[in-house]
Parts: sequence; C-alpha cells; structure tokens
Amino acid sequence: MDILSSLKSPYRKNRKRRGRGFAAPKGKRGGRGTKGQRARSGSKRRIWFEGGQTPLIHRIPKRGFNNPTKIEYQVVNVDLLEKKFSPESIVDPTTLKEKKLIHGRKKIKILGRGEITKPLEVRVHKVSKKAKEKIEKVGGKVEEIKV
Repeated sequence: MDILSSLKSPYRKNRKRRGRGFAAPKGKRGGRGTKGQRARSGSKRRIWFEGGQTPLIHRIPKRGFNNPTKIEYQVVNVDLLEKKFSPESIVDPTTLKEKKLIHGRKKIKILGRGEITKPLEVRVHKVSKKAKEKIEKVGGKVEEIKV
C-alpha cells in the first residue's frame, strides 16, 4: 500500500449523524423542531408556496386589458436621422440597429420632430405625415415595409 492512498484530508469533517437517540447532539428530532410539515420526511415545497396563505399573485389586483394583437413601434425622430446619417444613405432596420438608434425586433416608426437637410432613402414600417413631408421636401424617398 502506498503512502498517497493512505493519507486523510485534514479538512474533511465527519458528517453529523442525525436522529440517533436522545443523548446525541442532533438526536430524536434531528434539528427539525416538533411536528409540522417540515418535520416529516420527504417534505418539499415549491419556492413560491406561502403555507396555505393566499399567494401573492392572487392577492394583487388585476388591472386593465392586455391586447394580444397590439403592434408596438420603436420611435426614431427626423432630427436623429439628420445627426447619424450622411446624405444619400439608406435608412432601414439594419442600418438603424448599426447606428444604435433602435434595439430588439419591434417595428419602426419615423416621427417628425426636428429638421432635416440631407436627402435620405427611408425604408421602415411606418412614417408619420409630417416626417414624410420633411424627408421628401429635401429630396429624399420614403418607402413603407409591409410585413
């Protein structure tokens, strides 16, 4: 028998032996208290269980109506297009994402806040009337993407 296999780790403690008579440090009830659900063997509860009390999700009032067919748009204003894009460039979802003007996969709407002086080719899901007027006034094109 070699020496390595006979060595014992100085850090390994012996496990506590529970429920081995009255005199043992963790005897009889083994640190589980007296009676109750958690004193029994095999006691498991879901983490959201509140002991028979009405759960939090049921206590909070339900408000309003969530429309499952609602379409949400990410808004980009004309003044941001003026700042971020050079003349004659194409504005579409991929270029807007590259310039970090949008994130995620929502549809995009261009609104008319601010002024624009550069002619741009805009291809997005929606454009407001005012934004369309401003873009076309400086020689740009507006095309709405149908999904």
